[in-house]
Amino acid sequence: MRASVLSDWLAQRLDRGNGQPIYRQLHRLLQQAILSRELPAGSKVPSSRLLAQELGIGRNTVTQVYEQLVLEGYVSSATGRGTFVADSAPDEIVGAPDAEAADAARTRNAGAAQAAASPSSSSPLPQQAARALSTRGARLIAGAGVSKRQWGAFMPGVPDVTKFPARVWSRLHNKYWRRLRPDLLTYAPGGGLAALRHALADYLRTSRSVRCTPEQIIVTTGIHQSVDLAVRLLSDPGDVIWTEDPCYWGVRSVLHVSGLQSRPIAVDAEGINPSPDDLAQPPKLMLVTPSHQYPLGMVMSLARRRMLLEYARQHQCWIIEDDYDSEFRYGSRPLASLQGLDTSGQVIYVGSFGKTLFPGLRIGYLVVPEALAESFATASAELYREGQLLQQAMLAEFIAEGHFTSHIRKMRTLYGQRRQTLLDAASQRYGDALPAVGGDAGLHLVMQLPEGSDDRLVAAAALERNIIVRPLSGYYAQPSLAPSGLLIGYACVPDEAIAPAFNTLSDAIDATLPQFA
Repeated sequence: MRASVLSDWLAQRLDRGNGQPIYRQLHRLLQQAILSRELPAGSKVPSSRLLAQELGIGRNTVTQVYEQLVLEGYVSSATGRGTFVADSAPDEIVGAPDAEAADAARTRNAGAAQAAASPSSSSPLPQQAARALSTRGARLIAGAGVSKRQWGAFMPGVPDVTKFPARVWSRLHNKYWRRLRPDLLTYAPGGGLAALRHALADYLRTSRSVRCTPEQIIVTTGIHQSVDLAVRLLSDPGDVIWTEDPCYWGVRSVLHVSGLQSRPIAVDAEGINPSPDDLAQPPKLMLVTPSHQYPLGMVMSLARRRMLLEYARQHQCWIIEDDYDSEFRYGSRPLASLQGLDTSGQVIYVGSFGKTLFPGLRIGYLVVPEALAESFATASAELYREGQLLQQAMLAEFIAEGHFTSHIRKMRTLYGQRRQTLLDAASQRYGDALPAVGGDAGLHLVMQLPEGSDDRLVAAAALERNIIVRPLSGYYAQPSLAPSGLLIGYACVPDEAIAPAFNTLSDAIDATLPQFA
């Protein structure tokens, strides 16, 4: 491309009306011309004076662009000789496969990644992503359960953040910024802020019967990170972990990329129910939700709890207890933790403030056996380089002043009312035809659909009507063999909006399932 041709090429592409500075446009266009070999290596570019005249822009603009291109290695400049396009083509890699062979290899890898993907995946990865991702990365993305929407009727597992005591939080926020301590703006010490660990220890001992000292508490960003840390420190790739079937998709995704072999164990009315064949092959870890099974809602019986603890003691298995929303139990007191029954130090207790306060807070915690506390604190600091000390300090005072327990009491009453409103709406519309289960605690209930129904189609039809529900089958290891149902969250829906929203959901159910048409 000659100098005059380059000027015409640039003039046709510069857009003086799009709001983007001419400097940035010119820089991008020259980069594009060099990378595409429109301006081949060694060719001379027009002088800054000439190019500025032909484009009708300031010479300083062109000079600035040329200087930036020199710094980036696109062109070289010599006094008295001019500016030339540099040779920026990559060196040939010895032993590299030709393009056709490389493309074939990427296709094979993508196929392997697709084959390993979760059976719940209904759409393939884009070809470019499938080529780039590892097998476990492709499996994670293909089986991802995360929703693009995180608020609205009937999003499961989301609290009503509009009821959060913002004035109290704002007062604490202002207090700590006014009396700013430099140590609260740096990385967190291993395990988290001491004040928060002390406040948590007091709260967990009284409300959840957790036996711990502040030193046994490790502050994290939530359940996912807590499980990830425990898995990294207590297992090796290839080890077996028992998971409840069904179970929370997010934790399942953490396990998928950990290299562990996940063995789904069916649940019954008393919680996780390992068969004799399961018991004959002890796992390295177990992941359970004893106080409120997710997503079905049953409570693990005392007999089953004692059996698991004794089995873990005999076989030196670790139990990860996910106590994600036990504070919200309606009609009875919250149940004591499994960890409180453990006398052999085999339980890792995991909790979070995502449902009790608000998800965006991103503060969770583990309670680990005393012998592991220092190792977990060191590993947390080493792997994650935590911060958020200001928020931890605010939360510690929020708990110590009694605002946390007060907020939970208020929200327990509110959520109980909303749960009943939803149950009434379901009963009025369907009677006993679509029974609800798991509604005695937590922030959601499960509505059972008739056998053979496709709950994914119902959920999709609801989303078209701006209603968010989750298909129950997606929480099972084998969705095609799972019972059909819908997870319906009621916590974040205003009282007056529950019945109208359920009517809209009913329209989606009726339109999808012929028996209700």
